[in-house]
Amino acid sequence: MPNEIWVLAEHQDGKIKKIVFELLSAAIDFSKKTVQEVAALLLGSGLEEAVKSLTPFADKIYLMEDPVFIPYTSDTYLTGIAPLIKEHQPSILLGGATSTGKDLFPRLAMHLQTGYVPDCTGLSFGENGKLVAKRPLFGGKVFAEIVFSEARPQMATVRNNTFLVNDKPDRTAKVISVSAQIAPSIIKKKVTGFEKAAGAKLDITEADIVVAAGRGIKAPENFKIIEDLAETIHASVGTTRATVDEGWRDLKDQIGKSGKNISAKLYMAFGISGAIHHVLGISTCKTVVAVDTDPNALIFNYADYGIVGDLFQIVPALTEELKRVLASE
Repeated sequence: MPNEIWVLAEHQDGKIKKIVFELLSAAIDFSKKTVQEVAALLLGSGLEEAVKSLTPFADKIYLMEDPVFIPYTSDTYLTGIAPLIKEHQPSILLGGATSTGKDLFPRLAMHLQTGYVPDCTGLSFGENGKLVAKRPLFGGKVFAEIVFSEARPQMATVRNNTFLVNDKPDRTAKVISVSAQIAPSIIKKKVTGFEKAAGAKLDITEADIVVAAGRGIKAPENFKIIEDLAETIHASVGTTRATVDEGWRDLKDQIGKSGKNISAKLYMAFGISGAIHHVLGISTCKTVVAVDTDPNALIFNYADYGIVGDLFQIVPALTEELKRVLASE
């Protein structure tokens, strides 16, 4: 009888990603309704700190510690995880809608002959106890609610910041070591190295401070003033769907229901009108500051602080003042 909710504990350089704690927090809430245990699935090498950080968020940690899992490849992860799922038969398997999750989960679902819903923005339980997954379609114009059939586990990848992290999880996980047993002949892929993008900063879903500009920035080269501000306050730079559609910024920077959900401590929006598909992506930000020339811009309805003015005057002045204040500290 499937009796556990599993979360793939994705990590980078041994540090667990924020989305994992969000999913474990959601799983804890689900477990109170379904009386199921919560388990983290952790693969890699040198994971002492990762195990320590996961322990309060789970009842069990299935640990496959082997250098073969560093760096990630779908061959090794699939071969390591699939037999474990068949052995323990968890009811649910969740992961982040990251590059790893989007690569691994459809392969696992195909291998296990079960259902999978990608890129979810919500999860709940139906009256029959089955998982209900919510995801956007047609660029976020509509949402679909998907219920799984009898096949198990029910699998889904979830966008960052869909759930809040439980600040008092109050669990004490038991670590269960699992042997990987991966034959070299199975490994068809080899990662030869990584190349960091020039000027790459912390992903907007992980950043405490995010500054963003919309179509009011007028041209792609004008993002330079936003980048300067971000550099001054150690922020990441986001944007809207409109500028991505124009080709001014990369899709990875897009905030909104057809982009990424962020949960920054401080979010600063410049020249952003406040369309609903954008503000849905900032609903869990702690403090929102908005600047726009239109006093009736919708973004002011969601802002804690608003300035009616020209971003081309305000942003450089703000940057210079922040530089002066920070230099004096």
